[in-house]
Amino acid sequence: MADAALEEIDPDYATALADRANRHMVQHGVAPTPSNSAIWFSYSRGTLPELKRMIDILIAGNKRFDSATSRELFSTYLAANSASTVVGEVPEQLKSIMTAAKRFVTDAIADNLTQIQAIGDVAEKAESGIDPRSLVECLLDELTKAATRASKLEMNLSETSRELDTIREALNKAEHWANTDTLTGLPNRRALDEFLRASQISAMESGEPLSLLMVDIDRFKQFNDSFGHGIGDQVLRLMANVLRERLREKDLPARYGGEELIAALPGATLTVCEEVAERIRRSVSECRITRRSTGELLPAITVSIGIAQFRPGESMAELIERCDGALYLAKRTGRNRVVTEKRLEGHSLADA
Repeated sequence: MADAALEEIDPDYATALADRANRHMVQHGVAPTPSNSAIWFSYSRGTLPELKRMIDILIAGNKRFDSATSRELFSTYLAANSASTVVGEVPEQLKSIMTAAKRFVTDAIADNLTQIQAIGDVAEKAESGIDPRSLVECLLDELTKAATRASKLEMNLSETSRELDTIREALNKAEHWANTDTLTGLPNRRALDEFLRASQISAMESGEPLSLLMVDIDRFKQFNDSFGHGIGDQVLRLMANVLRERLREKDLPARYGGEELIAALPGATLTVCEEVAERIRRSVSECRITRRSTGELLPAITVSIGIAQFRPGESMAELIERCDGALYLAKRTGRNRVVTEKRLEGHSLADA
């Protein structure tokens, strides 16, 4: 991100901005990662007023720029801006390509008409009894011109095709970025909402089950406070990997918020979903994280998991609410366990 910005401005000015950004990062104890450098370069340059205003507010409030805060700043102000910029540029790029393609085709049509007329002239000369060798030379000349024009048209259309492929790739990357959580690499809430809408319709049309499992890392705040946000981030990435490994290809794991992850399992009953959740719980409990700097083996991680199954006609919010209720009942009754919505009978969500 910072490199892209450097290319668009005067090199000397870019160097001065980079130095200023580095001084800010040192002053506020910010790790010199690529994404953090992009944040503070943009802050120093002042091209994103909302980002600058937010950072100034955080500085005034003596806010610590830890990894979670930096990640949120990048996701909110730079990632979204990058994706929207790509999408915003596409209409103008397409307009330019369409104009060029139209010109290529128009020129080709005009050239073909010219060629047809020229060949017609050769035919008329043949009927007039002109020397055959002269006619052959004329015909070969026209065919050579036609081949040259066709080759040029093919080259232009190939270039246009490459430009369209580039735009398509940029749009795909922008869409992926807009639907991905930057820390875990899992789909985010936006992607989850789209998946649930489609899964809800499919379940109602086919009568197939649809289940959700919601995962919460036990005592995550205490873990973060004891070992630092960097280790906390490592735990979240570990959780994301466990979900990917234990879920089917057609399932969707996503980051729901904070230390909560969620997974939608189309075609899975409550019983099947409970079996999957139990495998996830055991896998997490068997994982161990070692602090790289010291070699220290950190305490075991456990998770609580709540499960609910879609009921035809209900909203996704209602399904998630029951899943969330089962999760909190799991935490309330001892943590490190899987609880289904069936256990909610006799328990109000407030009690859970």
